[in-house]
Amino acid sequence: MLDSLITSKTRIKLLVKFFSSEGNVGYLRGLAEEFQESTNSVRVELNRLTEAGLLTSGENGKTKLYRANETHPFYLELRNMVSKFLGLDQLVEQIVLRMGPVKKAYIVGDYARGIDSGTIEMVLVGKQLDLDYLDFLTQKTYEKIQRRVSVTVVETDPKEVDGVLVFGV
Repeated sequence: MLDSLITSKTRIKLLVKFFSSEGNVGYLRGLAEEFQESTNSVRVELNRLTEAGLLTSGENGKTKLYRANETHPFYLELRNMVSKFLGLDQLVEQIVLRMGPVKKAYIVGDYARGIDSGTIEMVLVGKQLDLDYLDFLTQKTYEKIQRRVSVTVVETDPKEVDGVLVFGV
C-alpha cells in the first residue's frame, strides 16, 4: 500500500524508520549505511521530509539528528499507515484476540528500532496461550505480508533496567 503511494524507496525507508516507533532518531551517514543507500539520496529525502514538517532536526555536537515531528497534524496518521504497511496492526490484533489471555504484546528487535529487516520479533506476556494457533498465525503472516515472525512467550511482565526491557527477571 505505502509503496504504491510513495515511489521513492528511500522515503519509504525513512518513514518506516521514524514513524514505526516513538523516539527513533537517525543521522545522515548512519541512515545511509543502515539503508545501504548513497548519502546524497538519503540527504535529499531527509530535506524533503524536514521541509514538509514531518521530521525535525537538531544538533548533537557536530552531528545533525533527525526524528519524527510528533506535533505535526499527520503524525498519528503516518504512524498508522506505517503500522499497516508493516502488517503490525493486524498481527497484534489477531494475536490478542485469539491467543488466549495475552496480558501484553511487545514489538522488539529491528522493527522496534524502525528497521524493516523482514523479521518481526514479538514478546507476548501471558499464561496458557494457544501455541498451536501461534504457529499457524506466524505462517499465515508470512504468506500475507512477506515478513517472518518470531515470537517469544513469557509469563511475567518485563522489568525496565536502564531504559531497556528485560524479560524473565
